[in-house]
Amino acid sequence: MSMQAKNRLELIFENLDLTQISRELKSNSDRGRSGYNPTPIVRALLAQQIEQIPNRKTMIKRLNDDPVFRYVCGFDIIGNLPSEATFSRYYNKLSESTLLENLYLQLLNKAIEMNLIDTEIVSIDSSALESYERAKPRKQVDINNPNTPDWGSKNDSHGNKLKWYGWKVHMACDSKSELPLAFNITPANQADSENALSLVEEIHQFLKENNQTLPKYWAMNSGYDVNEIYEKIHFNYKVQAIIPINKRNAKQPPEGFYDFNGTPECSAGYKMIYWGHHNGYNKFRCPHILGKVNCPHGSAWCSDSNYGRVVKTRVKDNPRFVSTPHRGSENWQKIYNKRTSIERCFSRLKENLNLENIKVIGAKKVRTHVLLSCIALITSKIAIEKINSQTSKAA
Repeated sequence: MSMQAKNRLELIFENLDLTQISRELKSNSDRGRSGYNPTPIVRALLAQQIEQIPNRKTMIKRLNDDPVFRYVCGFDIIGNLPSEATFSRYYNKLSESTLLENLYLQLLNKAIEMNLIDTEIVSIDSSALESYERAKPRKQVDINNPNTPDWGSKNDSHGNKLKWYGWKVHMACDSKSELPLAFNITPANQADSENALSLVEEIHQFLKENNQTLPKYWAMNSGYDVNEIYEKIHFNYKVQAIIPINKRNAKQPPEGFYDFNGTPECSAGYKMIYWGHHNGYNKFRCPHILGKVNCPHGSAWCSDSNYGRVVKTRVKDNPRFVSTPHRGSENWQKIYNKRTSIERCFSRLKENLNLENIKVIGAKKVRTHVLLSCIALITSKIAIEKINSQTSKAA
């Protein structure tokens, strides 16, 4: 087996340094003459996500039946394997520690150093996770306990309302590699907008502490259209939130604006023409001068200049309705289109890395489950990049 070409799991595992995790777990390992080596156990837990093995019982059967899988995980080819209870104990230890969190952050730093991650545009969204626990009637759910699942609902892409009992994973990813930069686990009833700023702060601090480039744009869907998000992103971080306006039964835009995109109207009530942005403000020009409308008053009614009337809107005056670049402009739309990166990130985690297959109870263990999937995704990306780099050098 050692002479065979490396399979997918080997290529992934060789980019994982589990020394610290093994050392910490070993010091608290099971009683006995020697106990189990934690490294193969952690590898097997990661392999369960990568190979999309439904549960630990099936994973142990695979270890017994497949000597290559057993060898790649690091277990002896001949000898006893840890029991299902032993795997569960180690899983619980990981859930109660920050060992996987530290590994996750180390891998993120490595991916940034390899230029895999571009943090200029960061996207935020949430996704539903079904609970392993049996669903309770809504009136029996402890809504004040963040460690227990709850009922959630949302509309799908076709406008159909979906309901589930479980969790939400709130996640942020970059637009280049589409790798998860940070995430939170909450009961399913929590609003998306309530978790956005904690992700923004977490990523900002992580990048700042590691002397990395800070995001310029935070792209989110209309579910995050909340004044507090715009204001804190603009005033605290001096960057721009790219979010479509959610009209929320509003019949007309605020006074002075022609539309919900934040376009001002001229003295005659016409939509002014966006003419670029600079240093925190947007510039708009007279639509009559630019030939967009035939104003009965002409341009002289608003301005004596041949250039026509100019209106400037500043983000700091109204962070929700004023955006640089202007909401609805080609540049704004191009940045917002990058938001789909978070959807693809969720898709990979769910379809390829077992994210939806939750077989644990409690917020801490669910977070460990998500961490294992995220670690597998980042490590896979690093492994692929190294293979591509070696191939290009050989060519």
